[in-house]
Amino acid sequence: MPQLSLDRPALPQGPIILEGVLQKIVFANEENAWSVVRLQVTGEEDVVTAVGNLLGIQVGENLRLAGEWVADPKYGRQFKVETCQTITPNTLEGIRRYLASGMVRGIGKKMAGKLVTRFGMETLEVLERHPERVAEVGGIGPKRRGEIQKALIEQRETREVMVFLQGHGIAIGHAIKIYKRYGAESMAVLRENPFRLAADIHGIGFLSADRIAAALGTEKTSPARVMAGVLHLLGEAADRGHVYLPRARVLEEGQRLLAVEPALISSAVDALAGAAAVVVETLPNAPPGPPDLRQAVYSKALHAAETGVANRLRALLARPDLPSDINAEKAVAWFERQEHLNLAPAQREAIRRGLTSKVLVITGGPGTGKTTLVRGIVSILEKKGRTVLLAAPTGRAAKRLSEATGGKAATLHRLLEFDPRARAFQRDGDRPLASDLLIVDEASMLDTVLAYHLLKAIPNGGRLILVGDVDQLPSVGPGRLLSDLIRSGTIDVVRLSEIFRQAEKSAIVVNAHRINRGEMPIVPIEGEGDFFFIEKRLPEDVLATVTELVAQRIPARFGLDPVAEIQVLSPMNRGTLGTQSLNAALRERLNPPLPESDAGPYDLRLGDKVMQVRNNYDLEVWNGDLGRVVGIDEEEGTVAVEIDGRVVSYDTASADELVLAYACTIHKSQGSEYPCVVVLLHGQHQIMLQRNLLYTALTRARRLAILIGERKALAAAVRNQRTSGRFTLLAERLGAP
Repeated sequence: MPQLSLDRPALPQGPIILEGVLQKIVFANEENAWSVVRLQVTGEEDVVTAVGNLLGIQVGENLRLAGEWVADPKYGRQFKVETCQTITPNTLEGIRRYLASGMVRGIGKKMAGKLVTRFGMETLEVLERHPERVAEVGGIGPKRRGEIQKALIEQRETREVMVFLQGHGIAIGHAIKIYKRYGAESMAVLRENPFRLAADIHGIGFLSADRIAAALGTEKTSPARVMAGVLHLLGEAADRGHVYLPRARVLEEGQRLLAVEPALISSAVDALAGAAAVVVETLPNAPPGPPDLRQAVYSKALHAAETGVANRLRALLARPDLPSDINAEKAVAWFERQEHLNLAPAQREAIRRGLTSKVLVITGGPGTGKTTLVRGIVSILEKKGRTVLLAAPTGRAAKRLSEATGGKAATLHRLLEFDPRARAFQRDGDRPLASDLLIVDEASMLDTVLAYHLLKAIPNGGRLILVGDVDQLPSVGPGRLLSDLIRSGTIDVVRLSEIFRQAEKSAIVVNAHRINRGEMPIVPIEGEGDFFFIEKRLPEDVLATVTELVAQRIPARFGLDPVAEIQVLSPMNRGTLGTQSLNAALRERLNPPLPESDAGPYDLRLGDKVMQVRNNYDLEVWNGDLGRVVGIDEEEGTVAVEIDGRVVSYDTASADELVLAYACTIHKSQGSEYPCVVVLLHGQHQIMLQRNLLYTALTRARRLAILIGERKALAAAVRNQRTSGRFTLLAERLGAP
């Protein structure tokens, strides 16, 4: 007997066209362009959810979407987009929304309303053909009128380029970036070598450039395409921390990416090497065999950086010892009296070596006295009239170093005087730093490129001390500097392992060391201490608990600000317990939208906690910097963000470098400390559960650490000592066997 069905009516089948106004961008993945958006369909009351490759579209745009309806088992009815086209709005409300979206700089919500009121359906034609008529609208002063007219002229100049680009499947957001980069030469550049986009423009990767190239008629076997693919692979490898790729790996990954024969990829590697775009080098101790199995392929820049680090370190170590007027024993005793301390023998020895070593690495976990050693070395040398410089990779780390030593610490970019216009550091071998000793804290964050620039700036008579925790995650950038220096056996190293009395009172410190030894953390009696573990098995229970803890329970009990002083950490970006889902839930509790308020670019709100996700040399903000949105200018299409005490202005083209940061990945938390961290550990994170990841997360906490999730996930992370290997030859260049 047929069963009664309570399901919704069957969805329409076949290609469907939807037209409407983009209301909201829910999610946009820059890696593969996958986006989730809300579209107000023309003539309909309902707002529909559309999914597909839509990266670059902007709120307020009028879109024509072609695709089909699908029923997602988790998210319900959605419109799956196959093609997307920006269209000219054909209603007064559509024109107003279009102009209010920030498409024309200087025209925001209020100004759009005035223009539509004055010119009606002719508004776009007036702006396009007679921009001087903007003066007819009351309340527009000469300055604003000039800005609008300039923006309209620029937009008119880009129209031909936009039509060309969108005709080849390029979204308007990317089209704007292309025009800003190449100007009137945009079409010529694309026709000559569309793969330049991947190298020149943030947000357009090789895959997007490859699609554009295919649309323009580029053959799959084109040498330009294959060479661009090889460079893309090396760039992706650097993003994963590798300094080079074995040639065999280049051929293997190249086949998957490009779908061409290995011989073509090998020829491309040789051609790039001949053009000095890459460097091919025989691996040390490589057994006899085919070149594919014996060679390393470097990008030109990373080869110069790795060899430069090795050469500069060898030069510093080869200098003859300088006579010293410091009696180390008396100096250490003086410091102990000044600080009212009784240093352990290992600490005394570490300070003695810090006074004399040409290059020294000090490594140890939390509570082992690294800061005390640095303070001692600085105090003694400054007492003797020496010049000591202090630096760290991030502003937050530099601030902590200043507080710990009483000295003035700078970020490495400021210390080395980075010039955003020249894209270069002003301090180098020709203009070295004026110092007897440079101390760099949080050295585990140093990647190969930054280390190279740092070493070039150390004077020939100068010394270097790197302080860090080698057991933490390695740098976000390519290389594993601290680990390689230690492994080389040629650099003086002080290892600190003893936890000192005051630190022993902290369960955070004790458990961090237990985890680092492969032991399960000790959970104190409920309600006591600074370390807690809350077991929750169901993902939805974990998410609800995290939200309640951050928004209510932690602030009520510990008096911590839920946005400024609590940081949620997750191993991954995706999934129910990834940062994207966590940010959406936390934001709704901590910073809900105001009634009738408009969001800024990329759906940002006033008060949002955000993170910069790549280095922006023009704005002088760096990958991992945290900030708060303090201003949104709808007319100008800008967002103001306070980062490390200064306000940075983002325009629509750069606002995509900001992501919500109520929660962030553990990798992104490197070098930071927070009064409180809430760390998620669940079976959903299985592929990321490893010891150094958990250790890094726990050591980010200063006052309070709370782990939430499954006990078996916690145990899996503690057991898993495997780390992602990185291809680097720095240790071998320095003499490691």
